[in-house]
Amino acid sequence: MADRVTQLQDAVNSLADQFCNAIGVLQQCAPPASFSNIQTAINKDQPANPTEEYAQLFAALIARTAKDVDVLIDSLPSEESTAALQAASLRQLEEENHEAAARLEEVVYRGDMLLEKIQSALADIAQSQLRTRNGALSQPSAAES
Repeated sequence: MADRVTQLQDAVNSLADQFCNAIGVLQQCAPPASFSNIQTAINKDQPANPTEEYAQLFAALIARTAKDVDVLIDSLPSEESTAALQAASLRQLEEENHEAAARLEEVVYRGDMLLEKIQSALADIAQSQLRTRNGALSQPSAAES
């Protein structure tokens, strides 16, 4: 995962690409301008220009990318963020990390204890089934003798 500044650079580059592509496509699809002194031959068989659809598509792309740029800019550290504030924030995060680690260790311990109980119960069930089978096998042979 790239850092925020790299993400911001990529988003700005993408925005510039979208602007260039939008201008190029809209120029390509634009109807020819008529000049009063110059006669132009317009091919009547040309399909209708989807200029409006392209305009809406590029407007949506550009708006979404601009919103992404705003979000990335807002996520950057502010100028008011001093080294002391950053250190305090890091200490807070480290403390939260230690608390989460302690909770995780407790959950893992309880999980291990539960696993041992389940394994013990399964071993007891298996032993009980073996004894029942052995008892069932030995009874008919005793009755036959």
